[in-house]
Amino acid sequence: MTATVHVLTCGYAGDRVAGTVTLIHDGDLVAVVDPGMVADRRLILDPLAELGFAVGDVTDVVFSHHHPDHTLNAALFPAARFHDHWAIYSGDLWEDRDADGFALSESVHLMRTPGHTSEDITTLAETGTGLVAATHLWWTADGPEVDPRAEDLDELRVSRERLLALRPGLIIPGHGAPFTPAPDGRAAQG
Repeated sequence: MTATVHVLTCGYAGDRVAGTVTLIHDGDLVAVVDPGMVADRRLILDPLAELGFAVGDVTDVVFSHHHPDHTLNAALFPAARFHDHWAIYSGDLWEDRDADGFALSESVHLMRTPGHTSEDITTLAETGTGLVAATHLWWTADGPEVDPRAEDLDELRVSRERLLALRPGLIIPGHGAPFTPAPDGRAAQG
């Protein structure tokens, strides 16, 4: 089986900030990636319902990193397991594990991609049209080339190269619309 991926709400950064929130469905997996800051929670909940899912259907939540603009609305999904760079959290259970290579399902895996923070991870989904990466290696299709909040620009560059080597057909950045990457990592088309 291959995953399906839907952007629930498209993020932005400027005078105001919202994270891009993504839904990935693969068999029994119903995962929300980065349920962070949005202008109104309905911007997450309404598209989820339009796709036929209730909050109780969400099995997993993935945090690309622990900034509030990517985590603030996690409590919308009380039945979910929560994933970050080093553990899975469910109720009062904390299960240590390295995210790199961890499989949420047959078609959905996590990948360590430090740079923006030392704890960043990317969610990779094999879909019928190719690999999709939900990541904060890019804020938007246009970068910024130099991440103004990056903890380590060298690590960011290496992580971008590592991800691009997988040849994703679509990248869902942390604060913008999905884009098709060109070899240099910039948008080939939005």
